[in-house]
Amino acid sequence: MPPSDVALADALGAVPEGATTVEEVVRARLAESVGGWRGSVETALPTVAFVVTWALTHQVRTSLLAAAAPVALAVLVRLAQRQTLRYALGSLAALAIAGFFALRTGRAQDVFLPGILYSCGLTVLTLLSVVTRWPMVGFALGSTSADPLAWRTHAGVVRLCQRLTLVLCALYAVRAVIMLPLYLAGQVGLLGVAKIALGWPLYLVAVAGMGALLLRGRTPLVA
Repeated sequence: MPPSDVALADALGAVPEGATTVEEVVRARLAESVGGWRGSVETALPTVAFVVTWALTHQVRTSLLAAAAPVALAVLVRLAQRQTLRYALGSLAALAIAGFFALRTGRAQDVFLPGILYSCGLTVLTLLSVVTRWPMVGFALGSTSADPLAWRTHAGVVRLCQRLTLVLCALYAVRAVIMLPLYLAGQVGLLGVAKIALGWPLYLVAVAGMGALLLRGRTPLVA
């Protein structure tokens, strides 16, 4: 392998065969990170169960138990099929944190508070990472490389990752701006609808935006 190719592999991780631009490499990596419809269903069902049960009973504990049922079922099905528990366990962890908040206060809207705080925090973090030229998307790219920080040696990669990180920043900001007023108003039903609509569907919109950037860009692999 020529020295330039070795340096490139160090900076970008595994380079797909035939790739000639940075955008092609990042596009392939992005495609690997997008799950399918099943992951989105496993993420959405606990919210649906919670909101429906809350509308019928107005009992926080009962609603949390209803939300836990599809999570437990998803875990059991994944185990039986010997498939990844990534999305099911993610839903379980999120539900556990949300339940802790809601049970402490007795307010149903507090189930959504951890997610809102998470979106607010990531909005600030992603924007700060772009300003400091350490874009968060770059770390995802570097996770497949022998040197996780080698991507910063390629100016084209840094610029591209900054643009992609700004798309993520917009995603988190939209979630926070829409859900925070609903939380303050105590609109549990609308919070549930917003959480589902601003979850996987909005993430796919962000991925599409990233894809548009990657299709349009022509950053050469060789710096």
